[in-house]
Amino acid sequence: MRSSNDPRPLSGYIATILAYAGSVGAVTLLGGLTGRRLPDSMGTRDLVVTALAAHKLSRLVTKGTVTAPVRAPFTRPTGDGGPGEVMEQPRAEDGVGHSIGELLTCPFCFDVWLITAMTIGHVFAPRATRTVAEATAALAGADFLHLVYATAQQIAEGEYPAIVPTGAPGEHGRA
Repeated sequence: MRSSNDPRPLSGYIATILAYAGSVGAVTLLGGLTGRRLPDSMGTRDLVVTALAAHKLSRLVTKGTVTAPVRAPFTRPTGDGGPGEVMEQPRAEDGVGHSIGELLTCPFCFDVWLITAMTIGHVFAPRATRTVAEATAALAGADFLHLVYATAQQIAEGEYPAIVPTGAPGEHGRA
């Protein structure tokens, strides 16, 4: 279903939204039936760990080379991305296949589902969820350190141009 003024595949988006809402509704009902309650709040540490874990997991799922076979039924490659990443786009032109392909290639889109899953995990399996979140946050930190190290190595070997602040002596206002 595409309107003549809007080229986006709205029927696929509607189906995806309904699946998301249905999943959240079912889990909410299950939580009520089993007496589970949402945490009162998340502390700063939990927010930071969850954000780092969601960043890493969403990049891994939506861009990771090693997870490309999982995305393959819904995506097609379009090029290389960052280190260990690929660029892909939805395989289908419209419908649910396009919507799923978009979800699996967009870390920002996937984050909504991932944070929802992590919130559900904090309610139903808090220890396991916290363990996975902490391990994944540590992996995000390790990835960042790998990139810092590689950049420092390139600078040391003269392969990376030095950054000269504007107004440095002899630069006449050029950076």
